[in-house]
Amino acid sequence: MSAEHAHQSLPFADTLAAIKAAVPGNLLKPQVGIVCGSGLHTLAADIRNKVEVPYSALPGFGSSTVPGHKSALAFGLIGPGSGVPVVVMLGRFHPYEGHKLSAVVYPIRVMARLGVRRLIVTNAAGGLNKDLPVGTIVVIRDHIALPNLTGMNPLLGPQVGPEYPRFIPLSSAHSVALRRVAFLAAHKLQLPSDALAEGVYAWVSGPTYETAAEGRMLRNAGADVVGMSTVPEVVVGKEEGLQVLVLSLVTNAVVIPDGYRDIKAEVEAELAGKPVAHVDEVTVSHEEVLEKGKEKAEVMKSLVEMIVELIAAGEANVASRG
Repeated sequence: MSAEHAHQSLPFADTLAAIKAAVPGNLLKPQVGIVCGSGLHTLAADIRNKVEVPYSALPGFGSSTVPGHKSALAFGLIGPGSGVPVVVMLGRFHPYEGHKLSAVVYPIRVMARLGVRRLIVTNAAGGLNKDLPVGTIVVIRDHIALPNLTGMNPLLGPQVGPEYPRFIPLSSAHSVALRRVAFLAAHKLQLPSDALAEGVYAWVSGPTYETAAEGRMLRNAGADVVGMSTVPEVVVGKEEGLQVLVLSLVTNAVVIPDGYRDIKAEVEAELAGKPVAHVDEVTVSHEEVLEKGKEKAEVMKSLVEMIVELIAAGEANVASRG
């Protein structure tokens, strides 16, 4: 398939026409795009003049099948006065649902064509760093993407168009300027200092949660949190020329015991008639993730709203800051 054919196979014109038919003109030029992670779709609760367009009405869009994700694109205004026009993904797509990576990132490409220049991506993540307790919002400064390195990169294959570079440097994928704005927003909201931290996100394909050995490997590699999304959107956001900010809410601690049960010793003790201590197995559930997302949704919502307001006020306009 040629690059030209690849570009033509993506239904941008049809998608934009469907949006234009459903959304009032004053909301059609969003300044900021927002992607909502598991349990975090309430980020859109305070959007004014909100218009939701179901993914089913948008050519090229899939549907989210994950509990805690809706399936609609919301347009509206955030902030006081005339407000800042935004577009919000109420639910994202994941490769583990069976979506092709081109479909996972298609909404980001649509946002770019609507005029979005700044993208805020949220997610629920597992904590690898013992110093980041559950409930911490981690401002991501870098990522480790095992799927990207091993054949599951969203930029594999024909380019979307001839104007796109073939090779994308990702060392600057996470905007310094927007990370700065995130901490300014936390200060304005008078959040405690430990409410936010900076860290590294590890992307794994899912849908299985990590084994103890996998969690230990990712921690030793320098990752602070781990999740099953986000990096494809970051990569394509960078390719589309967007400034990208990722906010990860630590919703559970990854189970990484210091050691393993010695089953051999337990069996030998049992055979010798000695008492064997009962050890409870610790596991993680999606329900736990959703519950913590719900608990912290109000804080995340206030933070994202303040970030958008500060962006509109010009806090992220100095190009030299990244």
